[in-house]
Amino acid sequence: MSIPGKIMSKLYALSLRLKGVEFKKGLTLYGKPLVRLTPGGRVSLGGKCVLCSQSEANFAGINHRVILALLRPGAELSIGDDTGISGGSFCAAKSVRIGSGCLIGANCLVTDCDFHALKPEGRRHNSDPADIGCAPVVIGDNVWLGANVTVLKGVTIGRDTVVAAGSVVTKSLPEGVLAAGVPAKVIRKLKDDRQ
Repeated sequence: MSIPGKIMSKLYALSLRLKGVEFKKGLTLYGKPLVRLTPGGRVSLGGKCVLCSQSEANFAGINHRVILALLRPGAELSIGDDTGISGGSFCAAKSVRIGSGCLIGANCLVTDCDFHALKPEGRRHNSDPADIGCAPVVIGDNVWLGANVTVLKGVTIGRDTVVAAGSVVTKSLPEGVLAAGVPAKVIRKLKDDRQ
């Protein structure tokens, strides 16, 4: 990163801290993320995280800035140490937890809620939490989400799992597998060279 880039990264980090985002040492920001906090909510970023909000810094191309959004009071969004994100959207109405050492490909969406009620009457203007499906999301350590992956409410992805580009994860995935598709299904177990 160039000297001006390092200065801008520090300025963007300062603006996040002033907004109330918690982060550890070593945060690198390529461009300024879009952040929305709620009363009693918490956004925390681990040490050495990289958030890429500029296409110039990711040759796969990103469609928008990184979005870190809390949707309801008391919601929590946490991202572990040494995780890299490119233009992803993370929306938490209750809880979204991402582990350490993760690779989050360009333009991924991770959300723990449906955003709108399923019942048809008044759907567009219904903001009653009781009518909008919501369940925590947990992404384990060392998970790789390929570009344009969508992870929906109630999903847990086990550590060391890889989800292929363009997949939609609607159900939990075990650790150490390759998953792909719409909806995502386990393709095979990944070989563990450590054994």
